[in-house]
Amino acid sequence: MKDMWEFVEMIYRDLNSLEVTLGNGVFRLVLSMLLGALVGAERKRKGQIAGVRTFALISMGACLAMLLSIYVPQVYLGLKNGDPGRIAAQVITGVGFLGGGAMIHMKGGVRGLTTGAGIWMTVAIGMAVGVGMYWCSIIATALILVILVIFERVEQRRNMGQESRTVTLKINGIVSDVEVYRGVFEDHRVHLSTFFIKYDYEDDKTEIQFVILAPSHRDYLPLFNDLRVVNPTSELTLSSLE
Repeated sequence: MKDMWEFVEMIYRDLNSLEVTLGNGVFRLVLSMLLGALVGAERKRKGQIAGVRTFALISMGACLAMLLSIYVPQVYLGLKNGDPGRIAAQVITGVGFLGGGAMIHMKGGVRGLTTGAGIWMTVAIGMAVGVGMYWCSIIATALILVILVIFERVEQRRNMGQESRTVTLKINGIVSDVEVYRGVFEDHRVHLSTFFIKYDYEDDKTEIQFVILAPSHRDYLPLFNDLRVVNPTSELTLSSLE
């Protein structure tokens, strides 16, 4: 029994050691991978392009960068007075490319902002695991899931879930008066933020893209029926910007 407690105590000391060892290094990589996968699973549930594998790799990569920041001055004595935070700073800079890649720019807005923020937080979690802040990393992951899941439900129940959406109309003929569409949106109590018009004079067609603000869950069919009768409409699409 005594030997078992001594073994457990040895593992505990190794996991919380300020120096990087094989044992605590592997443990931190595995933990960061699992925490990143949890966040990625929630994002995949929402149909985002970045999912479990992406978030797991991002978190584990950030953790490995922090392990290198600690290990290099530890092994190479000439770098004892170096700055281990330099590698970490480059990780924070580099994550901007990943966050930008997760966002889709559309006319009138950007889709994927929440996923981009999740990637940034996942990097921070991986870095925290890399320096041995296990409980802070676990709590931060739990808080992220609370924000992404619970807060979303609270917004919907309190009718705070206003989403930016794009309604695209492809109309036969050249349309010059767009104000009549503004009246249709007002009749349905939908806020029109802005709109974009594209004329195709060769094929005699008009494409109008309306950026609206509306509740996340509502029946758009009555609105679509009123929009399509204003002018001869060949195609109508609805897309989300979030």
